[in-house]
Amino acid sequence: MNKTPISTPHAPAALGPYSQAIAAGDFVFVSGQLGLDPQSGKMVPGAAPEQAQKALDNLDAILTAAGSGLDRVVKVTVLLDSMDDFGPVNEIYATRFPADPPARAAFAVAKLPLGALVEIEAIALAGA
Repeated sequence: MNKTPISTPHAPAALGPYSQAIAAGDFVFVSGQLGLDPQSGKMVPGAAPEQAQKALDNLDAILTAAGSGLDRVVKVTVLLDSMDDFGPVNEIYATRFPADPPARAAFAVAKLPLGALVEIEAIALAGA
């Protein structure tokens, strides 16, 4: 099975030695996305909900570049700086996955890159 790196300027560049996503077989594996503006490279203003919205925008841009989309996501992992943000982030998340939401896990972690409050990664079905 071949693996193909996915890259788009419509999402932030990787912060280290990894790809924005990898397409392999029938799936696209998207690296964790922060609430970074792809043009400025800075965190969007606001709290966890605003960062979650931007992280989901970035995730969507990468999936689109891969020929997939949010509607093809099968598994999501949400990493939070604090479980106090679980409810507000859930409200934003629900707007992006209104029907048949993917399987998901959510965890509070000790620290996220660049002081982020939210990081979101996903696995999606590859494009048709």
